[in-house]
Formats: sequence, structure tokens, C-alpha cells
Amino acid sequence: MRENEASLKEKLRAGLSQLHLELEVESIEAFLKYVRLIQKWNAVYNLTAIKDPVEILSHHILDSLAIWPYITAKTYLDVGTGAGLPGIPLAILFPEKQFTLLDSNSKKTGFLVEVVRQLELKNVVVQHARIESNASGAFDGVVSRAFASLDDFIKVGLPQLNENGVLLAMKGPKVTEELTHFKGESVLYPLSVPFLNEARFLCLIKAK
Repeated sequence: MRENEASLKEKLRAGLSQLHLELEVESIEAFLKYVRLIQKWNAVYNLTAIKDPVEILSHHILDSLAIWPYITAKTYLDVGTGAGLPGIPLAILFPEKQFTLLDSNSKKTGFLVEVVRQLELKNVVVQHARIESNASGAFDGVVSRAFASLDDFIKVGLPQLNENGVLLAMKGPKVTEELTHFKGESVLYPLSVPFLNEARFLCLIKAK
């Protein structure tokens, strides 16, 4: 077990290095503990189809962290956060920023409450609600990693933003096709995710 843990920690450090991130030991341990919590709760709550801790690290943790250069504001809403992705990894990385994790699945928000407690994340709020009933207009950014479609995300995400806010949609290669239906202004950035040989993009859309 210790050997597996050491190997996972080494892989995490290598991935962080590829993302040009240097973190304190406490943050490294928080990421590893989060992976263990996903593994433990996944057996009952079906948080993710990925079971292997190394793949959880690459497909979820490092994938979430790949957008870190674009997290430049103060308050963020993670819509349809599921197992806390990308909100929890970003909250560990940016303790000075505030993250609200929103999901309509009570089992998943129950898991997130436990994650926040065990990792002692003071900058995270968990909300069990549907996004349609939560039009606050208060956030600097609204991020989503696995929303059904870009059109739907834009429709429910824009009302959550303040006047200077930005939508951050993490998407796969089909995003270019989805953008053909969008008439507003958007910027598309390719993402490089360590140990993941799949196309990833970040689509930014301003509130105004």
C-alpha cells in the first residue's frame, strides 16, 4: 500500500510539474486524500466510472487543474460538480478564492460535504440544488466540466454571473461543432492534460 501511495504521489508531482505548478506538501497530501475519498465513496455512490487511482489522478484531478491559468477572479460557481470536479482541485490550489459547488444529486453533495470536512477547505460551499433555481448574478466565474451541452450551460450559466463575469466550459473535441450554434463572443483555448492523450478545450464566454 505504501509503495502504491508513493507511486501515486510521484505521478502527481510529475503531473503538477508539467502544468508548471509547485505546491506545498500540505496541498499534495490533500490531493492524494481526495483521490482516496473518491475511491472509498465510489463503491456506494457511483461518483465516477473510473476506479483506478492513477486514472482518477489523470482523468479528474490533473484534468481539472489544467485550467488553472484562467482562474484569475475571486468567486466561482461549479455547476453540476458531481464528485467535486473541477471545484475541489481548484479550491485546494487556490485557498484565497471562493468556490460554490452545485449539484442536484443529494448523494454527491453529501460526499462533497464530507470532502470539505476532511480536507478542511474553508473556501468551499456545497449546495444541493438545481441550477435553474439559483440565478444569483453574484459570481465572477461559472465553470462546468461535464455539462450536457454548451447551449444549455450558457442558458443557465449566464444568469449566475455578475456584469464582469465569465463562463468557463471545459469541453472535448466536439466543442467546435457546438460553437457553430452560438452567436455570441467566445474564446477557445486548447488544454494540455498530463498523462491524458485526449483533446481538451476551455471555452470562455463573457457575461457582456
